[in-house]
Amino acid sequence: MPAIAGPSSSPQKHVVGSRSESIGGVRSAEVNTSRKRKLRSDSAAEVSATVVLPVNSISTPMKWKSPRRCAVSIPKTSDEEIKEDSNEKLENPVISVCLEVKSKWNPKDDEQMKAVKEALHVSKAPSTVVCREDEQRRVFEFVKGCMEQKKAGSLYICGCPGTGKSLSMEKVRLQAEEWAKQAGLHCPETVSVNCTSLTKSTDIFSKILGNYESGKKANGSFSPLQQLQRLFSQKQQQSRSKMMLIIADEMDYLITRDRGVLHELFMLTTLPFSRCILIGVANAIDLADRFLPKLKSLNCKPLVVTFRAYSKDQILRILQERLVALPFVAFQSNALEICARKVSAASGDMRKALCVCRSALEILEIEVRGSIDQEPKGPVPECQVVKMDHMIAALSKTFKSPIVDTIQSLPQHQQIIVCSAAKAFRGSKKDRTIAELNKLYLEICKSSMITPAGITEFSNMCTVLNDQGILKLSHARDDKLKRVSLRVDEADITFALKEIRFFRNCLL
Repeated sequence: MPAIAGPSSSPQKHVVGSRSESIGGVRSAEVNTSRKRKLRSDSAAEVSATVVLPVNSISTPMKWKSPRRCAVSIPKTSDEEIKEDSNEKLENPVISVCLEVKSKWNPKDDEQMKAVKEALHVSKAPSTVVCREDEQRRVFEFVKGCMEQKKAGSLYICGCPGTGKSLSMEKVRLQAEEWAKQAGLHCPETVSVNCTSLTKSTDIFSKILGNYESGKKANGSFSPLQQLQRLFSQKQQQSRSKMMLIIADEMDYLITRDRGVLHELFMLTTLPFSRCILIGVANAIDLADRFLPKLKSLNCKPLVVTFRAYSKDQILRILQERLVALPFVAFQSNALEICARKVSAASGDMRKALCVCRSALEILEIEVRGSIDQEPKGPVPECQVVKMDHMIAALSKTFKSPIVDTIQSLPQHQQIIVCSAAKAFRGSKKDRTIAELNKLYLEICKSSMITPAGITEFSNMCTVLNDQGILKLSHARDDKLKRVSLRVDEADITFALKEIRFFRNCLL
């Protein structure tokens, strides 16, 4: 029986109710559509939720968008915005903490200025040698293996100047002594010799012998080399069976005309009862191949470890390691970065980078002293640190010397002669005849298919370079016998010609 429509069952109320439901559904749809910025699975689930509306709803149908189109149409998702906001919130506290830890830098304070200069001085040995961990490990493993087996051996370390060779060897020496104590072995007797300090190249044998037989009178009938050869050719007493670590720095100064000293030094490690662990340090990469070919034939060629030039990141890290111990910030980060970038491009010499930083510090010091003497015309900056302009001025002062401009303005063949001279004088030999230099010049021209100049023209060009202060010529009757030496630093030549690929390859 059909029910009679009463006041409570008015069709208008049903319509109103359905309208309210539809309005609520539309609102929920609007809320849900704003969430379509999420992944496709989430947006698909939300779309399915928004599609379910009352059947009798009286509302304008919503236009459905594909989740893919929604994602594409939004330039930044909410997740990315949150990530960026979180990064901004995290970075600022880190910077503020660093600034709170470091006290304010005052370049007018003599004690603070002195502390920064000492931290950047070349003679200041850091507690740890960073960026050379792999090379130190290889050298230490070699020394450790010789000590464990009580076996002699030789190792040659090469690399450009200022690449941490000598500093690393000092750390390896300390590391070897510490390891020997922990392993219950005798600490090796260490002989560290800088060959530039020797009066004669043969004096190195006297230093080794004096350390090996300290307190004993030397046998005058035999030379120090002969005494060492006799000692290492017969069995030693137990009390004298300690290993001896010989570190010969600047070994290329031992190169003689017959290469006898260098050869005999390495041969000490091949004697039957030798206890020598010889480590030679020099700049020449191919010293063993060029000057010690006999060692290869005798199967006693030394192990070679190469210290490559520092990269931009390595120079920057070393500078930061030296400055991090200071209780204040003296350099802007971008100033240190441009210093590392320029030095790595020129030579990769860490000593040069330290000199540039000290020079920039002195420029700031002069600027501050001048502001003290004069009345300030404008507002005085609160934080005076080494900035980009100070570092650029220091770099120009260090690298952009007048000699660099002179080399860059030379004709091509004179630049080739300068390049030949830079290669010729890398070893211990500091002068050559014009004939020897001409031979290197001809090799470079031939390798690059450049027509070389004749010997007379070559001699005239060397005279021009002598007048400009780049080369130094001695007097001789025959031009070919004139001795030639280099008056300028090799780093200036490298910096002047590094932009030209031809010369950059020649100077490698």
